[in-house]
Amino acid sequence: MSDTTVEKIGPAPRIAVEHAGAGEVVVFLHGIGGNRRNWYSQLPAFAPSFKAVAWDARGYGDSDDYEGPLNFGSYADDVVRVLDHFGAKRGHIVGLSMGGRIAMDFAARHGERLRSLVLCDTHKGFAGFSEEKKAAFIASRKEPLLAGKEPKDIAEPVARTLIGPNASDEAFKALVDSMSRLHKESYIKSIEASVRMDVRSDLGNIKVPTLVVVGSADRLTTVDMAQEIASDIPGAELAVIEDAGHLVNIEKPAEFNGVVLEFLRRHAGG
Repeated sequence: MSDTTVEKIGPAPRIAVEHAGAGEVVVFLHGIGGNRRNWYSQLPAFAPSFKAVAWDARGYGDSDDYEGPLNFGSYADDVVRVLDHFGAKRGHIVGLSMGGRIAMDFAARHGERLRSLVLCDTHKGFAGFSEEKKAAFIASRKEPLLAGKEPKDIAEPVARTLIGPNASDEAFKALVDSMSRLHKESYIKSIEASVRMDVRSDLGNIKVPTLVVVGSADRLTTVDMAQEIASDIPGAELAVIEDAGHLVNIEKPAEFNGVVLEFLRRHAGG
């Protein structure tokens, strides 16, 4: 991607970031099947107003893998490392799906480092899912990999469960590419850690401006789930992007960028 800089932030595991622009830092956190490339429609749109930073979470993309099981809280600590690297006392955090759960965890652990929060197509924890939905999630992602398949083998069928019914071929191909790049062992660790996590019951403690974004056609993290998150966070706003599925920023980038930029500009400098 032109006009961006890619670098790795140490110490180990080193975190790969791609960034553009200047000003207040906005950190984009991808989902469980993603990487920093998921935000390629956002970096150039946000760079004129902000320092826009997209990461590869530990064990994803060009970031390092790590030994042992995943402590989900390590993701939030890694966000602190990113903010420190750019000299930002506080940052705007935009998290999609698992990235949204990292963002909520970051708010609980490091709330003093937040300027604002944008939670996209996410949920409060798998314990809040029905057993049927939880089993379907695990079966579609983890079980084929444990049986010997590679991420590229599950990329298309999983992508079809996430994409909206009217998504473009370009959006679908971007999602398949994203899942094909997964690090198999680290991805399995992420699934295990995510499904084990408790439902968040502390969202009422979030004190910063918060926007909850959801695609109207998201079948995994539904509009009802987004409304519940927004109702739990004092003063939170809700934006529903029509005709978008789970990857709302990839499927409807212009609409997503417009909604999120308008929110961030209102709360910049706070």
